[in-house]
Amino acid sequence: MKNLFLLIVVFSNSMVFSQEKTFTAHEIAISKFVDGTLMVPNKGAVHLAIIIAGSGPTDRNGNQNFLKTNNLKKLATALVNNNIATFRYDKRIVKQIRKGNIDPNIMFDDFVQDATEVVDYFKNQNSFKKIYIIGHSQGSLVGMLAAKDRADGFISLSGAGQSIDNVIIDQVAKTAPMFTEDSKRVLGILKEGNTTTDYPPALASIFDISIQPFMASWMKYNPTEEIQKLKMPILIINGTKDLQVKTEEATLLNAAAKDSELKLIEKMNHVLFIIEGDDQENAKSYNDQAGKVSQELIDHIIKFINK
Repeated sequence: MKNLFLLIVVFSNSMVFSQEKTFTAHEIAISKFVDGTLMVPNKGAVHLAIIIAGSGPTDRNGNQNFLKTNNLKKLATALVNNNIATFRYDKRIVKQIRKGNIDPNIMFDDFVQDATEVVDYFKNQNSFKKIYIIGHSQGSLVGMLAAKDRADGFISLSGAGQSIDNVIIDQVAKTAPMFTEDSKRVLGILKEGNTTTDYPPALASIFDISIQPFMASWMKYNPTEEIQKLKMPILIINGTKDLQVKTEEATLLNAAAKDSELKLIEKMNHVLFIIEGDDQENAKSYNDQAGKVSQELIDHIIKFINK
């Protein structure tokens, strides 16, 4: 009985030990707009990866109201478990929604400013030898703008190679071709610095008058032009089952940044999960909290940062 008791104690202690975290998490307020989580390996880290989320009211974990995958949290955890410190943050609109005080005048440049302040914060801390930016989806463009003359490396995950107006035209042409010319006309008006209420009701989710100034501020940037300005190592990653950003977008970025690395991951989708089935399975994965981030993706990022 005594030996059995000792066995149970030893087993219990080993379970507790195995579940101990290998990193420490710190909550940091970068500014009045940006709150985030810094995760640092317990034995310290040389490199920091700043993760920037995609479009919409996306939080630091990669989640929105009814779309919860924790994909950015899972990516951050995988990196920190491989001795790379990570910082991920809520987009400023997330904080505003929680406080019930949404600024209707948010522009794309506000997201760039937030990302820039995050990079500058950690550069001023001088705690890490190198800082890398990982931008997902819309965060790819935000990240490459913030990375210029600041970061030591840039990683684009599912980032567009075209400006957002051309992306919209392509998507409309494929899904609702009868509205292609209307889309071109409205986008032309926005490009001239004006707004309009003359658009098909079916396109209200894209062209509502309330979001037109934001769209105009976004479409003034061309990713293939911006990525050429980066004088640093660049890794471009896209999944072959990404429903939102096709691999052609990644090849555009790769062609523009001549020394960049391009990795196309078979069966990876927009939320960074591997999809074996059809588009229905793909769509369901956008709210799959049990989903796993692609191991190949994690391996590519770790190898790139540790070069």
